[in-house]
Formats: sequence, C-alpha cells, structure tokens
Amino acid sequence: MPQWVSDGADDYIKRLPREAAIEWVELPASKRTRDTAESRMLEEATAIERRLKPQELIVALDVEGKLVSTEAIADSLSVWHGDGSKVAFVIGGPDGLHPSLKAKVSARWSLGRITLPHPLVRVVLAEQLYRAWSINAGHPYHRA
Repeated sequence: MPQWVSDGADDYIKRLPREAAIEWVELPASKRTRDTAESRMLEEATAIERRLKPQELIVALDVEGKLVSTEAIADSLSVWHGDGSKVAFVIGGPDGLHPSLKAKVSARWSLGRITLPHPLVRVVLAEQLYRAWSINAGHPYHRA
C-alpha cells in the first residue's frame, strides 16, 4: 500500500483500545495477465478463503451490498462485541469479489454506490470503525 494509506488507516487504528484492535492482512492482487476477470476474482477468493478462520464472521465490502450508516456499523460492532465474535472485513480487488466468496459472507456492506479504489476503502473503513467505536463508547469524536 502507498504510505498515505498506511498513514491514514493507522491514524484511526492506533486510537482504538486494545480490545478493539484491528489487524490488516494484505494479499497480493491477482496478476492482470490472467485471462478473465472471473479467473482473477476466483484466484483472489481462494487466497482470501485460505486466510479466513472458521469462527470468523465475514463482512464483505461490496458496492452492491447493503448501504450502511455509521450508526448501523456501531450497532453491528456492539452486537459482535457482546457475542465475542471475531470479524473479518474483506475488501475485494479491482474486479470485485467472486460470487463463491460473496455466498459465504455474513454480510455485504456498501460504503456507497460509487466505486472506490481498494486503498481508499481501507482508510474509510478504518475511520468508520473508529467512529462506530466512538459512538458505542460515548466518545466525543462522533458529534452527530
């Protein structure tokens, strides 16, 4: 990732308490030399699935997913925290997520109907997770 992505995401992540820590796992994008977008997405889905743990809830960030608000993210975090659930957020590559992976997720969230580049989604996700945490903690960061 470019330095601005690490700097931006890390700025929010370091604000979170230890019990809400986030671990980023980067997987290399499929080589653009693959024949089709379908084959690239399948290769990426296989690599993602190898890294997922059986007990994790999987939330895919997908432009076609359910539009979520910050408050809805906060509600989900609260439920997952209460359940002791571990959550894996999956950001797809430039071709999107393979249907086989989408079929296995617990939720598909959309950050909006616009297409965002993967690095920007990472920063936005980090900020929204921090903002959602701040809502649940009664922290003044979220002033809505």
